Amino acid sequence: MSQQNSKKTLVNWDLVTVNPNNKNWNWKDLFYFWGVNIQSVIGFSLITSLYLVYNLNSFIVFFGTILGSILVYFFSNLIGKPSQKFGLPFVVILRSALGVQGAKYFGLIRSLVGIFMFGIQTYFLSKAFGYLIRIFIFSLDSSLLDQDVFLVFLLGLNIIDWFAFIVSVTLQIFLFSVGMNFNKKLIKFSAILVYLGMILFFFSVLLNDVKSTTSTFLESINLNNFANKDNLLPLITVAGTTFAYFSIVILSFGDFSRYIKNESELKKGNFSLILNLIIFSFFALFIVTGVDSFLKQDPENLSKILTNPTDIIGKINSLIITNLVLIFIIIASLSTNLIANFIPSQYSLINFIPSSLSLKSSSYIISIFGLVIGMFWLTYFSQIGILSFIDTFAAFFGPLFGIMVSDFYLIKKGTLINKDIYSLETNGAYYYSKGWHIKGVYSLMLGFIFSASTIWNANLMFLQSYAWVIGAFVSAFIYYLLARE
Repeated sequence: MSQQNSKKTLVNWDLVTVNPNNKNWNWKDLFYFWGVNIQSVIGFSLITSLYLVYNLNSFIVFFGTILGSILVYFFSNLIGKPSQKFGLPFVVILRSALGVQGAKYFGLIRSLVGIFMFGIQTYFLSKAFGYLIRIFIFSLDSSLLDQDVFLVFLLGLNIIDWFAFIVSVTLQIFLFSVGMNFNKKLIKFSAILVYLGMILFFFSVLLNDVKSTTSTFLESINLNNFANKDNLLPLITVAGTTFAYFSIVILSFGDFSRYIKNESELKKGNFSLILNLIIFSFFALFIVTGVDSFLKQDPENLSKILTNPTDIIGKINSLIITNLVLIFIIIASLSTNLIANFIPSQYSLINFIPSSLSLKSSSYIISIFGLVIGMFWLTYFSQIGILSFIDTFAAFFGPLFGIMVSDFYLIKKGTLINKDIYSLETNGAYYYSKGWHIKGVYSLMLGFIFSASTIWNANLMFLQSYAWVIGAFVSAFIYYLLARE
């Protein structure tokens, strides 16, 4: 390749087709992948909060989450196949629908959301580290925590909080910048260990009062009027909320499916999401109902059902179990941050400047911005309703999914010209108009309008849980009408 032509390329070794020898993921690895996606403080709180909202009816929550997971299964198979077939990450596949330049800028939105969420998740991860440090100091001498050095706060954080935060960022840089082979092992290790932690958590609650906790859980399994039409809307809402929880991960699922051996393993592995949800929901609901049962036996406790695992362990009178569960929470938070935020942000950043960035250098960028976001989260970002803006950015994700699926299955019929996907030559198949596929951009923006309206229009907020799906179908349909020949 001549020097002139070498400049007109989007080739980057981290973005090229995966070597067949490195396509070593199977359905078991996807079982761990989906397990890690569910095993988070947010996932635990979401499932148990839904349980609380819908009158403690476990069946509504159970069937609603299963229905939502079936949607996730279906959409994950759709978006996962192109990457599995060609061994390419999400942002490279996106070039086919939006053009080589369009994919750079719209793909960057995925990175920005991921970086922001990485910073927030890191802040909450550091809180778990902070609890462990405080427990350790308290065990040495409880009076130490009253020392002046621990009473000085900067940006709402004292010296323990700052130390825990810096450790959280540093640890993630060290773990996440090694490479996908290591990430695969980390995901497997995390999924197994967290499930062991859930089992420990389960038995610590059960053995506190076997009769009371068991009977309370069984009472929550309420079949009365389950088939009542009044339960239909809650069921659909739970399903939509479950899907929304996984919606960001679905878009960039190709970053992981590119390593899967074949389509059969892809489909079997994605089906394991449903199994993971069943297992995790059982443990989560039992723990919450069980803790609620023995808390109500103490009149000094508030009549409030706890749904956050960090709050729950504070009510269990065992320092060993508290420490172990905190460690499991840390591991779960680390692995979730890796899958949902860090890796997708890496690929999107590299795609933006492919000639200059690598997995290592992009990890430093993510960590620096994540550090800043986490530093100011408590005193600034959390106070200005920033999550509404994040939700708005995320409203792009459904439409992005829609045009990608429509382009691959309906327009390109499952084909891809590998050399052109990395080319900036004007005659390249994906160069379109100065690197932008205008039809794709139009379709994306129209889908975004429909998605964002469910967030900002009060009259449409009842559809917010399905904003992603609505945007996906609108963009897919419009793209098909515009792009077909």
